[in-house]
Amino acid sequence: MTEKRQPVRTCIACRAEFAKKDLLRIVKDKDGNFSVDVSGKANGRGAYICGKAECVKKLNKAKLLDKVFQVSVPTEIYQSIEEELLAKQ
Repeated sequence: MTEKRQPVRTCIACRAEFAKKDLLRIVKDKDGNFSVDVSGKANGRGAYICGKAECVKKLNKAKLLDKVFQVSVPTEIYQSIEEELLAKQ
């Protein structure tokens, strides 16, 4: 019997690889709304972050969502995501 392989994703801040279930997913839906996807199954384009405090801070400081999604993301979105991610720790 073969073991099922776990999907691996890369944190957009520290570039380290983790099992998909160990990362937090940020989703941009077709309407351009951003949210933290706790289920990992929400429709839309996703980016993964490991949830370490320094990575969450780097997300905002380096405007990583702008680069990943190739759109201008408002500062309020970064702030709400940062608050949501840091609250989960």
